[in-house]
Amino acid sequence: MTLEANISGSIRRRLTLQLLGIAAVLAALLFVMVMTYAKQVAEESQDNILSASATSILDSAAIQSGEVTVDIPYSALSMLGNVSDDRVFYRVMADGKYLTGYESLPDAYTAKGRENHRFITSHYLGESIRMVSATRRLSNASGPVEVTVSVAQTLKRQRETLERISTNAAYLGFGFFIAAAVLGVLTAQSAVRPVQTLANSVSRRGPQDLRAVQAPVPGEMAPLVVALNRFMARLKKSLTRSEEFIAEAAHRIRTPLAVLRTQAEIALRRVERPENRAALKEMIRAIDESSRAAGQLLDHAMVSFRTDHLEVKEINLLELADETLERLRPLAEMQDKTLSLHGSEPPSIKGDAILIQNALSNILDNAIKYAPQGEDVKITVTHEEKWVVLSVDDQGPGFAPEDIEKLTERFSRGKNAEDTVGSGLGLTIAEEVTQAHGGHLKLSNRTNVRGACVSFYFPQS
Repeated sequence: MTLEANISGSIRRRLTLQLLGIAAVLAALLFVMVMTYAKQVAEESQDNILSASATSILDSAAIQSGEVTVDIPYSALSMLGNVSDDRVFYRVMADGKYLTGYESLPDAYTAKGRENHRFITSHYLGESIRMVSATRRLSNASGPVEVTVSVAQTLKRQRETLERISTNAAYLGFGFFIAAAVLGVLTAQSAVRPVQTLANSVSRRGPQDLRAVQAPVPGEMAPLVVALNRFMARLKKSLTRSEEFIAEAAHRIRTPLAVLRTQAEIALRRVERPENRAALKEMIRAIDESSRAAGQLLDHAMVSFRTDHLEVKEINLLELADETLERLRPLAEMQDKTLSLHGSEPPSIKGDAILIQNALSNILDNAIKYAPQGEDVKITVTHEEKWVVLSVDDQGPGFAPEDIEKLTERFSRGKNAEDTVGSGLGLTIAEEVTQAHGGHLKLSNRTNVRGACVSFYFPQS
């Protein structure tokens, strides 16, 4: 079974790309809008000046001696020359007849305009021009005369201005895109942060922590949290039933096993044939192994239950170790083994005394079991920086280096323990207890001497 998620894309990447796409479209729209508005303003500005120039020339038109005369004011053309370095052209016509100026200027009869002013954009003498034509009627003895004035200006300066505006607009659009992209990335990160927070909150929990998620989450994540909480509730219920079943099964097995062992010992005293005695001894060994496994299953079930409901209080680890030793001393003396406690008064810790005592009992039971006849099992309580350390040293065969990493797994036993009664749960119980208290378990072999060392590391309170 794989523990890896079936990943199909990334919400953050997808959201980031969508926001970047929107930013690019908005930047392009901004560029187009700026350029359109700039071109419109430039054209309107030039058209207003051209219109004022044409109007000024029309105002100077008059009829003298039946002839149309035009005295072109200096200001009429100078206002265009002052605005830019573009060339300026003009033409004056009366009733369609050329009077003065540039006769070959294009006509603007079909151009659109406002009031009596018509504007066109055309070409003249190889250059693009913007031209206005204005008309006014003058009274004459022989009838009205229609005077038309056309004023044109090249578009070189306008194009240069639009190019500068285009460059600035491009910079503006690019800056807008960069700013929007940064904001988009930050927005995408902010949008997925609640998911990451939820994932981190769940991943930091211990293997037995199946509490409901209570942290506030966005409304869109509420269905996910509700589904997760329901799943953990079902899982917790299933695990509780499994632990209760194991505990009940182990409890029901231990009593008949104890009776069976007693009967086997009685039978062993009565039989004399070597082969029968060997069979009974093997039976007693199997009963002991089954009884020990049932006992440790009970211990493990109790540990699994209590790690979810720790009864935390101040604990003096030296006193707790001394009390545990006194309980196991008769068992050690029966095997001609000595239990000794060393250490000064350490800092106190906060924890569940029953769980810690149960874990220590399992490790001491292993040490007594593996230590040679007449040897010493030493318990030491010290403190290292922020840790209070409880170490159990025996003089047994020690741990095989290749086995150390997996010895805390359930039902895992080292290769050098195959001939010794055991269930492979003692170190598992010790590991789970230390983890439930925020500590860790360290397995090692003693240096320069024979034997193993199991160290509990608990944080100081």
